[in-house]
Amino acid sequence: MFPRGREVILGVGGGISAYKSADLIRRLQEHGFLVTVIPTRSAQNFIGNATWAALSGRPVHDDLWSEVHSVPHIELAKKADAIVIAPTTADLLARLAAGRADDLLTNVVIASTAPLILVPAMHTEMWLNPATQANVELLRSRGVVVVEPDSGRMTGSDTGVGRYPESTKIIDALNLTLSSKADLIGICVLVTAGGTQEPIDPVRFIGNHSSGKQGYAVAYAAAMRGAIVTLIAANSAEPSIEGIQTIHVKTADEMHAEVMKAFPSTNIVIMSAAVADAKVSQVSGEKLEKANYSEISLEPTVDILKALGQIKANKVLVGFAAQTGSDGLAKARDKYSAKNVDLLYVNDVSGGAIFGKDLTTGSIIDDGMVIESVSDISKVTLAHKLLDLARHKLSLDND
Repeated sequence: MFPRGREVILGVGGGISAYKSADLIRRLQEHGFLVTVIPTRSAQNFIGNATWAALSGRPVHDDLWSEVHSVPHIELAKKADAIVIAPTTADLLARLAAGRADDLLTNVVIASTAPLILVPAMHTEMWLNPATQANVELLRSRGVVVVEPDSGRMTGSDTGVGRYPESTKIIDALNLTLSSKADLIGICVLVTAGGTQEPIDPVRFIGNHSSGKQGYAVAYAAAMRGAIVTLIAANSAEPSIEGIQTIHVKTADEMHAEVMKAFPSTNIVIMSAAVADAKVSQVSGEKLEKANYSEISLEPTVDILKALGQIKANKVLVGFAAQTGSDGLAKARDKYSAKNVDLLYVNDVSGGAIFGKDLTTGSIIDDGMVIESVSDISKVTLAHKLLDLARHKLSLDND
């Protein structure tokens, strides 16, 4: 299953600066993160759960003893790619340093192996207290990331160190910790997935073995990097990706119509769908009886990839080519030229390979030449490779 982006648990401690975490949620979402909020009981004195639920678009978890049958602290801990606690109060620092697990948030921290990023925010004297500083050093020695607080106006008229840092500083620390960046923010990515089905009669159709796994992997990877993603999926059983627009179609004509609607506002187009090459000239309104089912008259479907190549302008167009036989690579090079694409990924699907699998093997063609061959890599890994190349080409086009 592909959730959108990276899963982050946002723990909120009971400090006055808890209100600033409302902005942090929005900034995390803009960077492709999915956010689940776990406030402490003290934090609820400042911000209510309705605010966190409305901003995150998800239920708020605040009680260790709710829905015990689902063991929420374990389930939440397993899903998290990272845990951010902002603000982290002096009390929370002390409890975490002691390894205590006396509420839902601290139980999740203890149960998780994900990176932990703490954002202390408190009055200057509390931050500089030797006990607080000792707790910070102890947590850092365990590999916990502690973001240094800013200096500035505090509660009341005081000024000093201990101020809740800007959201960008927290996200930079998070991205650095995860060794990944949201480098597609503001970029619109259009992805096609699955295999079209061309009806013969109400029961039968012309189709192919494409599962849609590769297209969904591309959509997931793009959303993870902060892109605005539109996914046009043909007859795929893959689960929906949270946070992106998915349009379901059946036939090549339907896919063509939806692609053309989305294309004008798109920066990168990745056409991974397996579009049928032919459709029935005259679809029967009733099921054809076996005795009358001797031949079918066919006509070509619209060549969506070629049509986009003719009008792509400054957009980056990535095509896919499923080939068989020893001359598959040569045919793919011809397709690269004929379709006017910027990149083409070709794989050998002889014997049912690739379709429906989690791994892929093939070659990436750029400027008519193979620039990289891959073997048994995940389809998400391939998606990131193609997005890296497409982003580079887009940057060159924009210079």
